Amino acid sequence: MSTAPVKQNPRRVAVIPARGGSQRIPRKNIRLLNGKPLIAYSIETAIQSELFDRVVVSTDDAEISEIAQSFGAEVPFLRPKALSDHMTGTTPVMQHALQELIAAGDRPDEACLIYATCPLLTAQDLSKGLEILPSASFCFSATSFDFPIQRALHITAEGKLAPMFPESINQRSQDLTEAIHDAGQFYWASTKNWLEDGVIFGEKAKPIMLPRHRIQDLDTEEDWLRLTQIMLLKQASEFTI
Repeated sequence: MSTAPVKQNPRRVAVIPARGGSQRIPRKNIRLLNGKPLIAYSIETAIQSELFDRVVVSTDDAEISEIAQSFGAEVPFLRPKALSDHMTGTTPVMQHALQELIAAGDRPDEACLIYATCPLLTAQDLSKGLEILPSASFCFSATSFDFPIQRALHITAEGKLAPMFPESINQRSQDLTEAIHDAGQFYWASTKNWLEDGVIFGEKAKPIMLPRHRIQDLDTEEDWLRLTQIMLLKQASEFTI
């Protein structure tokens, strides 16, 4: 009597991009945040989630590689310089990482790109993304704008104030459609979709909505100061963010 083959659990990998040449905040990915390198938070969250067979850091930088490995990540390859400048997008970096893993004999079924700059990310967020993934081409973290974008203003080339959307400028906030944006934390997809599609924000993508107070850009020293204050509050109290 024949028996059905045992179904294997999907292999999953987390890839954390961390180039050495960040411009606006130098060495941002390994700068100490409350005594710990920034990238360590993403590595630890990925490991603690227990969702991944491997947690891999994609970097061009020897110091980042050493620090990443000290916190439990793998660095099985160094990213080429051609993919390490500030013009390189997320998808090519992820495709390169997956191609390197496949060339070495490990083809994961699903892969999650996690930014090195999201210390407020939780294992629960990653789990929610994975739960939704079967019904989506990509699943990514998102949050809502804190003010209706339809009422945005801008300065024209002539130096005059003008509404971005004149037809909406006098409408009440509650009558306008809420807009959302990429929260810049994680992006789930099958390896097939990463390699063959790579369009993260396509029609079949789905967002995981996160609260605005857990989203923080890290582009300026002011951003860094704000994040430091949030982390201190988190550590010094029972406040759950």
